Amino acid sequence: MAEVVVTGFGVRTAFGRGADAIRRGVFGGVPSFAPTTRFDTGPYRTPNAATTGSDKPDSQRDVLGDCADEAVEMAGFTARDDTAVLVGTSGDFATLTRFWRGEAGVDVADTVPAHLVDLLAARIGAAGQRLAFTNACVASASAIIHACGLIASGRLESAVCGGAYLVEEEVFAKFDSGRALSRDGVVRPFSVDRSGMLLGDGAAVVVLESASAARRRGARPLATVAGWGAASDAFHVSRPHPQGAGLAAAAQRALRRAGDPDGLLVDYVNAHGTATKFNDPAETQGLHEVFGTRADQVPVSSTKSTTGHLLEAAGIVEFVITLLALTDGVLPPTANFTEADPSCDLDYVPNTARDADVRRALNVNAAFGGFNTALVLERP
Repeated sequence: MAEVVVTGFGVRTAFGRGADAIRRGVFGGVPSFAPTTRFDTGPYRTPNAATTGSDKPDSQRDVLGDCADEAVEMAGFTARDDTAVLVGTSGDFATLTRFWRGEAGVDVADTVPAHLVDLLAARIGAAGQRLAFTNACVASASAIIHACGLIASGRLESAVCGGAYLVEEEVFAKFDSGRALSRDGVVRPFSVDRSGMLLGDGAAVVVLESASAARRRGARPLATVAGWGAASDAFHVSRPHPQGAGLAAAAQRALRRAGDPDGLLVDYVNAHGTATKFNDPAETQGLHEVFGTRADQVPVSSTKSTTGHLLEAAGIVEFVITLLALTDGVLPPTANFTEADPSCDLDYVPNTARDADVRRALNVNAAFGGFNTALVLERP
């Protein structure tokens, strides 16, 4: 099986473009939430979201393209005829809203997930297979997992994976009606007084290659994707399995593929950590199942406490954050942490970043319908 490496990335959140913005905001433990002015938030339980502050945000077409430019430049990468492009997105609802309102110059095709993939492939000159993943909060992580499988099996040598979500009223209203949004506009994962999540702008693109292909062209790997796994517990249409069964199964599969079935080499976990009533205890139980008696020794943090929930982009943006934890030797904190919920008893890196020698990290995500993903990143 071929080894899969990351050679470049581009990222955008409410903190801005690039790795340094992530370092200042996410690793600085600075939440990016503020009242959004993109639509009337009067009918909703909170006005807050983690947005770039623009009343009229860029389209997903634009942010994916910007991130792709950054990623291929960092990697020094030129797409091949067989380079695959895989993107996690449910389409651009903000563009659809503008189309419904009759705004000039709006291309309704940009609302179609597969079209966004085609646009990204054309931008970087990739002629391989193109796939859109629409499975909610694990969409972009699923894109990475699929790409890793293709590269590891020798079916292709390179893939460009992306994911994007930009805050807009359609999805904001749905989460508000489900009482999932934080009542006080603050996200407190794993804390006893948590009251929900908040949405955020996010996009990222990563370049994945076989290690041999990267070596041939003299590229320096940023990290190795040592393992990946996915599982569905199908417990409930929106709630996770109370014991985190699906998340544990996905993580165990990823760790077995990485040659570390008991997770003994894992130095850090970037958790899904939505700060909702059901997710945090379930995820904690799942991590206990994965690490056993060592669970309380493995640092875990939720970076959604600063970025907000990026939905389809969550997996890939948190993948980039996890990669930075490896390369910088710093664990991002769980911001806004107050007092641990009695059912949440792990080391959540509260409020302040922590220096650490991180050689291997686990990034987990979960989605409605019981789908779960896990990725193991290793420092080269």
